[in-house]
Amino acid sequence: MGAKLSVRALRDLAGKRVFCRVDFNVPLENGRITDDTRIVASLPTIQLLLGQGARVVLASHLGRPKGKPRPEFSLAAVAAHLGDLLRQPVAFAADCVGDAAERAVAQLAPGAALLLENLRFHAEEEANDDRFADALARLGDVYVSDAFGSAHRAHASTAGVPARVKPAAAGLLMEAELSHLGRLLTDPAHPFLAILGGAKVSDKIELVDNLLPRVDTFLVGGAMAYTFLAAQGQPTGRSLVEAGKVDLAKELLTRIGGAGKRIVLPTDHVAAVGGDDANIRTTPGVALAADEAGMDIGPATLAAFVAEISRAGTVLWNGPVGRFEVEAFSLGSRRVAEALAASAATTVVGGGDTAAAVDRFGLASKMTHVSTGGGASLEFLSGLPLPGVVALDDAP
Repeated sequence: MGAKLSVRALRDLAGKRVFCRVDFNVPLENGRITDDTRIVASLPTIQLLLGQGARVVLASHLGRPKGKPRPEFSLAAVAAHLGDLLRQPVAFAADCVGDAAERAVAQLAPGAALLLENLRFHAEEEANDDRFADALARLGDVYVSDAFGSAHRAHASTAGVPARVKPAAAGLLMEAELSHLGRLLTDPAHPFLAILGGAKVSDKIELVDNLLPRVDTFLVGGAMAYTFLAAQGQPTGRSLVEAGKVDLAKELLTRIGGAGKRIVLPTDHVAAVGGDDANIRTTPGVALAADEAGMDIGPATLAAFVAEISRAGTVLWNGPVGRFEVEAFSLGSRRVAEALAASAATTVVGGGDTAAAVDRFGLASKMTHVSTGGGASLEFLSGLPLPGVVALDDAP
């Protein structure tokens, strides 16, 4: 996609309205933010704009309100929390378009910030509707995107507005994401190790294809490992197997071997017997009995994974290697995270569940980079164009 215009390069912002698309899609419980990681991640960009005297108009989605206003998905609590973080009030507009939004923006003073109400309260946002994009574009003189987590969606705020408001620049978080993930594709230190987990082989096909010329070794855990093991003819018991993707897994195994690359699959498991999470055993080998399901990698597999990590120059981790949310099945992902934290390698963690895992283990700060975008990082590393990045201006 090439280098993009950086917010650092923007000049003469004093008094200008900067429409800044951020990713404030944070978890809320009873109106309280339980994890503000995504808000904190955009603070440097917001502070840079405020420091230049810009009138900062922030826009985000929250949850899946399905195109209708729903109080539980209001961004009002986020505006209050952001004000606490910035140590200055953040105004809140009761809508993201129309008279309420335009009045709120008109009242905004230089060096002040305003958060618009949830973009997805309007179905036109996800439809990238032209009139809705026009309405949003009327709120800004300059466009900045810091919403990497939404960049893989061609929505009105991520693709429509930057086509209408120029210049359209990448925020500091967007810039960091593109830099760290981009280096994995252009200049990784070797050995380059990719740890792949999660549920579905089908979600990782394009990722494997795009990384194949670059990665030296693939470590596969999580539920997707059982589809690969089934492709090898191994007994997988009641483990989650994508029955319709076993032939695809077999093809990927052949392709990886044919490219002279290695793939390391589980050789033992922490299994739930009879589908009961309270009835757990560690298997002595790769085979699973008919009444048990693999839930985490076993100690022999974990030792093999850790040994590979210790030799790596670059590690990409996309997908937990077990059901880490349940304590009994969290050890594999925890030890992998600890090995990455102790490694001298460049360590990049894909967003989504993997980012949640390293955060849960208190190790996020020990990684070189933890992406804020699960789907976006996966698509970027799979070589797919991200509409929210393509829409930004190229660097001069």
